[in-house]
Amino acid sequence: MKRVMGLINLNEDRGAIRNLADFRAVESIPFAGRYRLIDFALSGIVNAGILNVGVMLPDKERSILDHLRSGKDWDLARRHDGLYYLPSAKVEKEARQGDLKNFYFNLDYIHNCKQKFILLTSGSFVYNMDFKEVLAFHEQKGADITMVYYTAREAALGKDIVIKCTADGRVTDISERPETKDNAKVCMSVFFMEKSVFENLVTTAYERGGQDFMMDGIIKKAEQYNMYAMEHKGYVSHIDTELAYYRANMDILRPEIWEELFLGDRSIYTKVLDGVPVQYKKDSVVKNSLIANGCIIEGEVENSVLFRGVKVGKGAKIKNSIIMQKSVIEDGALIENVICDKNAVITKDKWLKGAQKYPLIIEKNMTI
Repeated sequence: MKRVMGLINLNEDRGAIRNLADFRAVESIPFAGRYRLIDFALSGIVNAGILNVGVMLPDKERSILDHLRSGKDWDLARRHDGLYYLPSAKVEKEARQGDLKNFYFNLDYIHNCKQKFILLTSGSFVYNMDFKEVLAFHEQKGADITMVYYTAREAALGKDIVIKCTADGRVTDISERPETKDNAKVCMSVFFMEKSVFENLVTTAYERGGQDFMMDGIIKKAEQYNMYAMEHKGYVSHIDTELAYYRANMDILRPEIWEELFLGDRSIYTKVLDGVPVQYKKDSVVKNSLIANGCIIEGEVENSVLFRGVKVGKGAKIKNSIIMQKSVIEDGALIENVICDKNAVITKDKWLKGAQKYPLIIEKNMTI
């Protein structure tokens, strides 16, 4: 894997998840009590032994920079190689949208890297996979481009790239769908190829007016390359809607999914923050929940995820909800099927209830 450089593309469309991404990039949305979404892609790259990693920054970059810092927590604060921040292109911002311009204006960094191959990933998927297997598959098939997909467990709304392939993995069709059907082969935005192939795709597509790497690069040029698809059979969730975010957090409360993501041979790393243990007061009741350090629990919590520093008052009840950092649920409050962003305050005796398919979202710093 020393022949491979990693590149994480942080340009997810915020349209369907805007309530959680108004103040941050999608990839820096908190997840599972202490992580951020980007941690999964970045940890997978590091676990594979890739030491040169570029992060293609989004327009709202502050939260990403604050989380990753020097890359020390991922062992990427190095004299040689390590973590590189690649700024988004500011020119032609109004004339051309999409990620292609950002790749194009950072091609000098990619070209000058000593590695032969490039592993391109998105930062908005939750999974834990061995990227060494992608290299082995790529070389075994003699592919020009290898992409990774998962098989959808159920139908879902949201723009996804769906592929068709033969039994041996050769890609025969790629399309963007507004709705993903059950058992569809959904691209995970993980691509493996030689740097020269990537540079040619980006240059050709951008200089001919293209905007999006997938649409104007991969899909339009598919017939020109020997393209294969490899299936990832483990857990995958694409956080592209608020419902997807809610369901993914609820999924990790299932022991088999938690163990697959966090307790295997490949660790998921994140920014380290020291904190005191959880305080469970005399009358507290907690069932099937994930409670992060620094929380103070005086009420009841069931089937929920609480991030660092959350306070739950006496007589308060939380069920099927996600409560982010330093939020306060005061005495007697009742919340169910709710996502509370950071520093939210639910005042005494308030009752808030969403639906499992339409969770109620309390925005950052809001008091109700």
